[in-house]
Amino acid sequence: MITAEENERLTRVGPGTPGGEVLRRYWQPAALAEELDAHPVVPVTLLGERLVLFRDDAGDLGLVQRSCPHRGVDLSYGRCEDGGLRCPFHGWLFDRLGRCLERPAEADGAGLGDRRVARAYPCLVRAGIVWAYLGPGDPPRFPHLDCFEAPGTHGFAFKGLWECNWLQALEVGIDPAHASYLHRFETDAAEARYGEQFRAAGAAETTMPMTRLLREYARPRIQVEQTPYGLRLKAIRDAGEHGVHVRVTNQIFPNAIAIPMSPTMGITQWHVPVDDTRCYWYSIFTSYAEPVDQDRMRAQRIAECTLPDYAPRRNAATRYGFDAEEQRLETYTGMGQDINVHDQWAVESPGPIADRTRELLGRTDIGIVTFRRLFKDAMRAIEGNEDVPSPPPGDGSDAAAIDCLLPAGADVEGWRERAAARRAAAWTDVPA
Repeated sequence: MITAEENERLTRVGPGTPGGEVLRRYWQPAALAEELDAHPVVPVTLLGERLVLFRDDAGDLGLVQRSCPHRGVDLSYGRCEDGGLRCPFHGWLFDRLGRCLERPAEADGAGLGDRRVARAYPCLVRAGIVWAYLGPGDPPRFPHLDCFEAPGTHGFAFKGLWECNWLQALEVGIDPAHASYLHRFETDAAEARYGEQFRAAGAAETTMPMTRLLREYARPRIQVEQTPYGLRLKAIRDAGEHGVHVRVTNQIFPNAIAIPMSPTMGITQWHVPVDDTRCYWYSIFTSYAEPVDQDRMRAQRIAECTLPDYAPRRNAATRYGFDAEEQRLETYTGMGQDINVHDQWAVESPGPIADRTRELLGRTDIGIVTFRRLFKDAMRAIEGNEDVPSPPPGDGSDAAAIDCLLPAGADVEGWRERAAARRAAAWTDVPA
């Protein structure tokens, strides 16, 4: 249980708030790259700031404040031309650095020189996502993770809107115990379902469906350890004659998780505040084996949301598609086959900002408790003008996420050898 004051510090994200200042020290997803393919100018709200994303004539990305510095109109209706973004109200032209290049209605039509009159932030594209840095000074190095190392053919990025604070969205991803309940299926798929988590036909090296393993071995031992990039969480299930199942997930500080999806695919997911009461999840699916069927992945997910906001069709207004008969016979939640909907209900139903003063935590919440301590430490560090944790260095292999089955009685750290072998064999036949 934490105090109301602590909850306030942990959840508020606007400029000048302790939590918001931590998140601003890291690269954050701002949009899917495909959004700019569909529209030349994209409105973005990120960390409580209303911004607009565009490409100039040279193809360079710009992310500037959405309100025109002249009279405050919405620049997401602007025109991409003449080396920048032109306001339709009086024709003022702004470049990607926030400088006013032209004021055509003025006597000489001149701009305002090198003075940056609009807030502007650096951004770049990696793995199908536009990333932005909203913090002070120069951006940190970009993190080294497998999702950024994989060839473009072996990844797929998507996003979705949740109506809740970013912290409760993140916390569902660092809670390994819930998978045996929230994502329980009472029937097992005969074949693996492409692009769907927890629906593998075989768990790790067994022929036992993943659904059965989660259902029958529902009380994992959870171990949490601090790492240079955040936290490593291990859910260990003694699976009887099958051996010991080890599921390794990661919390990548401050607001990302890395989790296994199948024996050959992982998900790296960021929970990014829109504002205090809404967030986007941005997921990068990374294959260590064959290329990702990107068209199929996109079609599966587009069917479940509305554009342009990527809001889920199943939501509180539709009671998440809840069906009591399905709950009795097929799924633990009665909310369909998509586990993302299960998670959405779990994080939205406590309200826009969960009241953590009323929590009654258990031992399986050790990852959540540990992360909150790390985040509070980072807020205090910034307030004391100290450094916060750096993005993951190296090749990202230390943040491996994997499901594996080890012999009964084996050292659970045997997962490392399995992860290393998987990565060593990945992408070797892809041209450089």
